[in-house]
Amino acid sequence: MLHTGYHWVNARGERFAAGTYSPAWLDRYIAQDYLRMDPVIYGCFQRFTPANWKELDWSSKAAQAMWRDALAHGLGNQGYSVPVRGPAGQFALFTLNTEAEDDDWEVFIVANAQIVMILAHEFNRKALELECGGDGVPVPNLSPRELAAMRCLALGMSRAQAAAALRISEHTLRVYIENARHKLGALNTTHAVARALSTGLIIV
Repeated sequence: MLHTGYHWVNARGERFAAGTYSPAWLDRYIAQDYLRMDPVIYGCFQRFTPANWKELDWSSKAAQAMWRDALAHGLGNQGYSVPVRGPAGQFALFTLNTEAEDDDWEVFIVANAQIVMILAHEFNRKALELECGGDGVPVPNLSPRELAAMRCLALGMSRAQAAAALRISEHTLRVYIENARHKLGALNTTHAVARALSTGLIIV
């Protein structure tokens, strides 16, 4: 079974969560106050890129005890979390968890990293809309060329292919991509594409 989870801390420090973990595990997590030492939360808070759980620090006795407890409550041995940062200090995690061999999980993540990033930002966009009372969050204005560049990348084109499709140089393409990334407040190109998709700026 593939579990999904979304954990959100808003600008006021209020915490919310949604996902497919069992109620028994959620109750146990709260009762044991695992939130205060969860290596996934702490590991992802210190980074901007997605994390395979096995890359995180599980060396402490408390973390190892939590890991054993999680497995006993039906969680899988593999996890992948995408940290998302929003306005005014908002922080969220979108997580996948399942039982799989290391090699199979690596293949899955490589094949699906982009869509998982998009899902993470779509969940976060909806959470911010709810916090704003359904008014949504401001959508930046991208120029037609910036939108075209983002759409080419969202379709899976390489930069060379995108430049050829738009009949511009790769240097000019890079300028459009960087401008779009800056306007979207994105950390990298994949993040920019995810935000452009999740806000409806581009459709593929």
